[in-house]
Amino acid sequence: MASASTSKPPGPVADEQTREWLADLRGASYVSAQARLHALLLRAARAETGRRAGRLRLAGPELDDIAHQAADDALVSILRKLPEFRGESRFTTWVYKFVVFEVGAKVSRHFWARAAQPLETEQWERLPDRFGFSPEQAAQSADLLAAVREAVSTVLTSRQRDAFVAIVADGMPLDAYVAEIGSNRNAVYKAVFDARRKIRAHLVAHGHLGEDEAR
Repeated sequence: MASASTSKPPGPVADEQTREWLADLRGASYVSAQARLHALLLRAARAETGRRAGRLRLAGPELDDIAHQAADDALVSILRKLPEFRGESRFTTWVYKFVVFEVGAKVSRHFWARAAQPLETEQWERLPDRFGFSPEQAAQSADLLAAVREAVSTVLTSRQRDAFVAIVADGMPLDAYVAEIGSNRNAVYKAVFDARRKIRAHLVAHGHLGEDEAR
C-alpha cells in the first residue's frame, strides 16, 4: 500500500465555463469560438484602454485603434499558447492577462513611435505618382494635394498616418518599416490600405475624385 507521502496530488479541476471554452476552441466549432473569443478580448481591451484614457490623453478612433490592436495580438498569443494552459485559473482570467499586457505594450509603442511630422514640399510633390493618380489628376496637384494633406491630418489615426507617410510618401520598404516599429506585415499593410481608403473617400466626398476614379 502506497504511503500518503508518495501519492500524487490531484490536478486542478477546470470550471464548467473553462471546459466549454477549451472544448470549443479545440473542437470542430473552433472558428466561431475564436470569433467569440476575439469579441471578449475586444471588450476587455476597450475597458482597459478606457481605464487608462485620462492618462493617455487619447479618445475616439485613436483609443479604439489601440484596443483593436491589443485584442488582435492577444488572440494570436492565446491561440499559440493554448496547449500550455493547464487550468490553474479560470480561462477568462487567463486570457484577460494577455489583453492587459498587449494594451500596455501598444500604449508604450504609441508614445515611443516616431511622431508624424509634416511632410516636406518634395514629399507632397511625389504623392500623385505614389498614390496612383492619373496625369490629368496630377496636373491639378495644388488643389488635390491640399485635399490629401487635409485628409492625412484629419481622417487618419496616428498609426495609419505614420505608416502612410513612411511607406507611401517616403517610399520606405514595408519590411523595413515593420522592423522599425516592431509590428508585423499584415498589421502594417492593413494600416496603409485603410489610410488609402479613407483618403480616397475624403477626396470623393469633397469633389476631388469621382466614384469611378476612386475605384
